[in-house]
Amino acid sequence: MTAAAEMLKARLGGLAPRYGIVLGSGLGSLVEGVADAVRISYADIPGFPVSAVSGHAGELVAGKIGGVPVIVLSGRVHYYERGDANAMRGPIGTLKLLGAETLILTNSAGSLREDLAPGSVMMITDHINFSGESPLIGVDSDARFVGLTAAYDAELADAIRAAAIKLDIPLGAGVYMWFSGPNFETPAEIRMARILGADAVGMSTVPEVILARFFGLKVAAASVITNYGAGMTGAELSHHETKDMAPVGGQRLAAILKEMISARS
Repeated sequence: MTAAAEMLKARLGGLAPRYGIVLGSGLGSLVEGVADAVRISYADIPGFPVSAVSGHAGELVAGKIGGVPVIVLSGRVHYYERGDANAMRGPIGTLKLLGAETLILTNSAGSLREDLAPGSVMMITDHINFSGESPLIGVDSDARFVGLTAAYDAELADAIRAAAIKLDIPLGAGVYMWFSGPNFETPAEIRMARILGADAVGMSTVPEVILARFFGLKVAAASVITNYGAGMTGAELSHHETKDMAPVGGQRLAAILKEMISARS
């Protein structure tokens, strides 16, 4: 992380981001709103993992949104790629070393509610770690005992709601359940998730929330709904559907986040 931070400080002219943003599948449109953008491939940054998932660019984009310095991580490495919940520790720790105060996480997810249709946006208010995995397994200190009672920052959530209202963009809210993937869930698992109180399901984000709180970053997160859960419509699920539908809700989420960040400049 230190080597990555030093390299990026030199390449970015000392830019100190207030926000770090992680983009999920098909959500790369947000980088279009970054002014004075500097793009660096993950492959060129020491210790950064490179994803092999289609729809993830695998590059760091630094610049400003509404005059606010940000670093956008366009693409993530998932647990299911290597069986490693700790895969995003390097990038998130590097953001902290560069001065970031807040991490905004985005993902594509399956809806468990009829009123959260594909193309809509759901702010994550809490999560269920159904996988049982943690990126803090193996940390050799009491710092590993991270509290998650207020994992999702209430002030940031209020700011996101205010931005959505100002833009007249419908914004749902709910609980995200993390399944390990890469296979999609079964209809029985979706029924279980609904009984347990989940509103959406996906294959990312939760390890990053845990890492962000470990590093002392405030967290906000949102899902772009790309499909209904298995068994809800009778249709089979696919990653093609995720990539096709993500840009629809992604444009809405990008507008909300740009407005929120600009309003807090």
